[in-house]
This record gives sequence, structure tokens and C-alpha cells, in this order.
Amino acid sequence: MAASIYPSPVDKLLTYGDCSKMRDVPNYVQKLGFNADHVPDLIRMATDAELNNADQDSVEVWSPVHAIRVLTQLSAEAAIQPLVNLFHEVDDDWTPGELAEYFATVGAAAIPTLEAYLGDSSHDAYQLADAATALTKIAEKHPDLRDQCVAVLTHRLEDFANNDPEFNAFLIGELLDLKAVESAPVIEQAFAANRVPPFIVGNWGDAQVELGLKTREEVPETKFRLEDIVNYYKQELGQPRGFAPLVSKKPKKQKKNKKRK
Repeated sequence: MAASIYPSPVDKLLTYGDCSKMRDVPNYVQKLGFNADHVPDLIRMATDAELNNADQDSVEVWSPVHAIRVLTQLSAEAAIQPLVNLFHEVDDDWTPGELAEYFATVGAAAIPTLEAYLGDSSHDAYQLADAATALTKIAEKHPDLRDQCVAVLTHRLEDFANNDPEFNAFLIGELLDLKAVESAPVIEQAFAANRVPPFIVGNWGDAQVELGLKTREEVPETKFRLEDIVNYYKQELGQPRGFAPLVSKKPKKQKKNKKRK
């Protein structure tokens, strides 16, 4: 049924294969002849709820991922707004990474949309964290945009008193990845206000080490007992939602729709 509503060559993505079994990302533009004229249908496929929620063992369930990849290769700025909504519309383990690559490729044009998304408190901490990661990827791919991305992340962290504590930790993790020394005062304030779960990115001392402000010799690595972690989440955040050791700046949530193997 889906094949009948997508013109060629977009329809070929419906049976293009399982991305988890592909060693490299294909050059869709070269192999299938995509161009800017196909962008509207590619956006429609990437955001197709029926395809995104298709049978997990079907090949069609991968077609939105292929569509995002083609949009990435075309640097299709028209897809910025439709695709940013996938952070909350699609719940799987694969899509956020593809979206981050897309936004990184588009670059500067995507920053205002990602900034607006980060400012929308209707999204949960993990959806916002995925958008924050996209900003980091933009900064890494376009060094000239690094300061702008850091400013957006830092501004969002300035509202640490109202943010979900886990989201504060995710923001700090992104700033640490970008070695954002200029954000140190805000990071310190968030820790001082006890608005950052220390089990995700460590404490203020660990952050200073990550930023190069102190050495590991000056700040011994913090060790946490499992029971301390569980107790923190019970007392501070209600039911435990998931946590990770210090090596991971953003713990993986257990997603409802596994989708991608």
C-alpha cells in the first residue's frame, strides 16, 4: 500500500534494506538519482507515522531512516522543521543519531529551530537531550559555529532551577564535550544548586577536570555505590528512570518502540 503513494525513486527506499546490516551509508543520490525535486516526498516518508510504526521485522520500517539519510545528502533545509519534530514523534534507538547527522550537515540554518525546540518545556528530558546533541554535532562539524552552539546550550542551562535535573546533566555533558570553558560559571551554579544528578556527568570537580581547569590529581574521580544512585532517584526524582556510570554523558532510555535492531 505504501509503495503506491510514493513516486520513483522515493518508493525504492521502502525495500532498500535493514540499515543495521549495512556497513556504510549508501550514496543514495548517486545510486538512485535523487535531487531537490524529491525533497517533499522524502520529508513525507521520513515523517510517515505508519512507516515509523511498521512491523519491526519488516523492511519498510527502515524507509524513514533512508529518507532522512537522503535529505542529509541533499542538505535539504526545507526538512529542518518537519524533522525536528521526530525527536518526540518517533521513539526508537536509531532515529536520533540520523537526525543529529542531518542537522550537523545542514549547519547554521538548523540552529534557530533547535534552539526553539530546546526552549519548549513540553518535551521530556531525553527528547531535549537529543536536540542538544544535534547542536554539539553541528559545532563539531562546523567549528565556526561552535560559539553559537555553546551559547544556545549555555542559555538553556541558565534555567537550571526550572529544568529537569537530568536535562541539566545532559546539557552539561554536551558543554563538556565541546570543552566550553566559557560556560563554567553556569555549570558551577547548577551543581551548587543541587540541580544536577551527579551520577550522569559526575560533580563540579569532575566537570572542572573535563574542562581542563583542574587535573585528575587535584580532583580524585568520584565513585558511587549502586544503592546511592537508586536512593537519589527515589528521593529526588521519584521512580528511577535510568542512570549510567560516569563514562556515559547521556544514559539510554528504554524506548517503547525498539524498531531498529
